[in-house]
Order: sequence, then C-alpha cells, then structure tokens
Amino acid sequence: MHFDKSHNYIGWLRSKVGHEKIMLVFAGGCIFNDKGEVLLQRRGDSNKWGFPGGAVELGETPEMAAVREAKEETGLDVEVGKIIGIYTDSDIEYPNGDKAHSICIAYELKVVGGELFCDQEETLELRYFSKEDKPILFCKQHEEMWQDIFSGNC
Repeated sequence: MHFDKSHNYIGWLRSKVGHEKIMLVFAGGCIFNDKGEVLLQRRGDSNKWGFPGGAVELGETPEMAAVREAKEETGLDVEVGKIIGIYTDSDIEYPNGDKAHSICIAYELKVVGGELFCDQEETLELRYFSKEDKPILFCKQHEEMWQDIFSGNC
C-alpha cells in the first residue's frame, strides 16, 4: 500500500472504496479542569459538542493519536492516563454519505502545557462543562463516554 503523506489515510482509503462502510479506529479523551468539569469542543463539521479526538493514522498508536488530536483541536499538550472506555458504533453514516463501523478508545488526558486555541474550522469553540451543564453531543459514543465519566464507572 502506498499513499502520499500529504493526504490522510482515511482520504486515501475513501478514494478506493467511495462511501462503502469501512472500519475506523478513533482515539481521544477527557480533559478535566480543577473544578471537575470536562473540556468539550464545538465541532466545525456538525456544530455539536464532543470530546477532543480523531482517527488513528497509519504508524500511530491510539495513545499517540489522542495526544496529536488534543494538540490539533485544543492547543493543549497532554499526557495519556488510564483508559476511560472503548466505545463502538457499527452503523455510522456521515453527512457526505460515508459509512463506517467505528471503534473509539477514550483516555483520561492530563494537561502538561500549551494554551487553549480554536482554529475556527475543525474547532469552533472550547468550553468546560459540568455534569449538570451537558450539551447535545455529536455522537452516541460520546454520549456513552459522558455517562461513564460522570457515573464513576471509570
């Protein structure tokens, strides 16, 4: 397999299979502030809220992807802690018609540097939320993750 590094793996794969269902692995996590609130991003693709994270690229571990995605989406440098959970959805259809079976590995992420930053494309807004202030989350997996975080299951 060969693809130009200027294009991502999913883009390359989609060029081969079109909108057909593919397996995707995502990694991301939960960043807490000192009040126990969690950091969410308002996503540019759906205008809904979600945890920082994204696709694991070829050659990356899920931990590496979680660190990279946190930096890209929030501006924060993080270290990976324990696994919060593994969440699956076998029937995703994106607005552009792409279909996927996704597996999302969620970690606790500890801030070690950086500053909050929104690129106004992928991330429109960043905000900390308490359990009581839960916004509408963009997917089932993030809803399940929210429940696990605030129910004490992780």
